[in-house]
Amino acid sequence: MEELKYQVDLLNAMNRKLIRDEKMLRLICETSSSAFLYYNYEEDRVQTIANWDHFFSFAITNIKDLKKLYDCVEEKDIIPLREVFFIEKQGMKSQTIEVKLKEKRICIEVEVNIVYDSMSNPTDKIIRFKDVTKFNAQNDELTYMAYYDLLTGLYNRNYFVRLLGEFVRRAQEEKETVAVMFLDLDDFRRINDGMGIIVGDELVQQVGQFLFDLMNDNIHIAHFNSDIYCIAVYNPCGARSVETIYRTIKERLKKPFVLTSGQEIYVTASVGVAEYPEAALTTLDLINCAEIVMFKAKSLGKDKIQYFDGAILDEFLKNVNIENKLKEAVFSQNFTMYFQPQFKTADKALRGVEALIRWKDDHGKMISPSVFIPIAEKNGAIIPIGTWVIEESLKAYAEWKRKYHYPMIISLNISAIQYKQPDFIDKVLHILKKYDVSPYEIELEITESILIDDFDEITEKIVMLRNMGIKISLDDFGTGYSSLSYLKGLPIDTLKIDKSFIDTVITDENTKIITESIIYMVKKLGFETIAEGVETEEQFRYLNEISCDIIQGFYLGKPMPSEGIETLLANMDL
Repeated sequence: MEELKYQVDLLNAMNRKLIRDEKMLRLICETSSSAFLYYNYEEDRVQTIANWDHFFSFAITNIKDLKKLYDCVEEKDIIPLREVFFIEKQGMKSQTIEVKLKEKRICIEVEVNIVYDSMSNPTDKIIRFKDVTKFNAQNDELTYMAYYDLLTGLYNRNYFVRLLGEFVRRAQEEKETVAVMFLDLDDFRRINDGMGIIVGDELVQQVGQFLFDLMNDNIHIAHFNSDIYCIAVYNPCGARSVETIYRTIKERLKKPFVLTSGQEIYVTASVGVAEYPEAALTTLDLINCAEIVMFKAKSLGKDKIQYFDGAILDEFLKNVNIENKLKEAVFSQNFTMYFQPQFKTADKALRGVEALIRWKDDHGKMISPSVFIPIAEKNGAIIPIGTWVIEESLKAYAEWKRKYHYPMIISLNISAIQYKQPDFIDKVLHILKKYDVSPYEIELEITESILIDDFDEITEKIVMLRNMGIKISLDDFGTGYSSLSYLKGLPIDTLKIDKSFIDTVITDENTKIITESIIYMVKKLGFETIAEGVETEEQFRYLNEISCDIIQGFYLGKPMPSEGIETLLANMDL
């Protein structure tokens, strides 16, 4: 009797376990996003489980009904689906494919697993259907982001480098050339800053869409960043020659880009070109060389194409070397101030001095300001350098004033970048106060290029400085964007006639006419005139005859260190 009770209890326990297992299996199936089809070979029985209705609107009652699924998928997927359903014919245990359902427009993963007995006969088949549409979309998005630029639809930089590498390897095998065109939109910062980044982005997008149409198997184009694009051309010739591509781009840029707001924007581009194997043998070197010559095109006036040559690379490397040395010099303030005297033409009395920065590198080689100042302006080093020049110059001037009490003016060259600093005026006033120098004793020299960049902002600051008593001198007049019309409204005190006029003023009649006209006009406007680069007695006498107020040049005084100016002042008849 006890044995029977034991058996009943055991059966009840097993039954409870089966109920729990069945409940667990049912919950798993009900919460699964997949659908399952089970087939028992021995019983020839089919059962669908879990989320079947999500995928299909019909039932499967026997194994032959599987053919109903063929009508649900795209035509290209029918044969692969039929093959995977019956992998037991090849003795396979498992296989997975992806197919697309036509009506629901979803992508499903179909996984088939076969169970075999000890005699290798199939006993059970499980087919799993899983919706992978969202996963594939995410994967496609990640793949797109890995290869393409989201703003323009062009290749991104990393993928472009890989494709260029394939071009180079192919060219090496086939003894061909590969051209890289580095394209940069001119004055894009002005558009981006002045009109806003949304306008800037739309312009970049539209340029990218235009460039996209130029792509084919032998032309790859990437958007690197901001307003920079890079074009790789395999075996550039004929319709895909660099000249043809550039001409196509140039023609498009003659027409405006019309934004969604209706605004029309015109833009130009500077292009640098480097070719494999002439310029470089590796992808990154090719891109770097193309970028270097693009900057050369910018320096030549923009809206140009520049081809690589060794001289440009040498110049670039030289400038990089100077830039590195310049950083060290700024840190250690390894500069020297020289001063060139200015004399009144009428009696040769000392009017004042112009402060000139000088720099010798670690090897004692003098580096011209015309070389390192543009580099300093480009990398921002001009800000600390300019402050140092003002500080050292006024410090020296204050010492001369204390010793010799000679009334004169000290002229300081000021960069456009310095003028644009918000604290520039405060900084100048602070140094003046520090060395007890009157604003009436200094003159700040500006160039015409400063005014071209931002006439209104610079003019406003000039007015503020002049109201404080500081003199303003317009330097290098006649060499840049000289416009006689803006002189009438320009708040300056002095105009400096460039040395290039003085060099030929004796020998060239046209130069004489221009020089005399400038001096006559400037005097009528109430400005002083200074002639730069006066080197001969004949030049001096002529300038005196035409009433030029002041001369500066080797004839009466070369640039000299502070000690030279002290000697000059010591010999003055005060």
